[in-house]
Amino acid sequence: MKARRLAYQPLTTILQNYIIILMTFIPSINASFVAVILTWMTLFLTVLPERTYSADQYRVEVDKTRRTLTLSNALGEVVKEFKVALGRGGLGHKKARGDGITPLGSYIVVGFKEKSDFHYFIRLNYPNNSDALDAYRNNTITFEQLQKILHGNVSGETPLQNTGLGGAIGLHGIGDETDEKLLMHSRLDWTQGCIALKNDEIEQLRPFLTLGVHVVIKE
Repeated sequence: MKARRLAYQPLTTILQNYIIILMTFIPSINASFVAVILTWMTLFLTVLPERTYSADQYRVEVDKTRRTLTLSNALGEVVKEFKVALGRGGLGHKKARGDGITPLGSYIVVGFKEKSDFHYFIRLNYPNNSDALDAYRNNTITFEQLQKILHGNVSGETPLQNTGLGGAIGLHGIGDETDEKLLMHSRLDWTQGCIALKNDEIEQLRPFLTLGVHVVIKE
């Protein structure tokens, strides 16, 4: 069963590559057909990859309402749970650079930065395909930017960051843990859109996370 679920990933990658190639011709196609293609893309680029969750050794779920981060194993058993601080922009989904909102959706780990102002930084692939498609529909990003974001996500790399959607979203620590900062962390959502844990907590989480691990953010 596990091998069968893993098989979805190569299939999804092939579909993504073909769709990206197809989108090269979209500017010459009428608007109604573009809408159909984008809807179909949303299905295959966001729903189908979620079927690979059970193939992950570990999975992270962030609940913005409860302000918790839960690490579970492949059997669905809770391994660790932490209280977190989120984006100061409040609930809802991140839609623009500088809005201070933690995004909602399914993301994967694409990088690590040990020397960070926030002690340790684990980068997520924001904007994901769904974010990019919605932004393109709303004229927040250009078609060229959409292609670059999709290509980055298909390749498992950091997607384009310098667009109207913003970027640099991930999990990180506090940095210099003064009494004032620890008190603020326990009471307020203070980040620019990231998920923040105490320094020792991000260190506890790090060994369980490898490139490609899914991080689901919900409300």
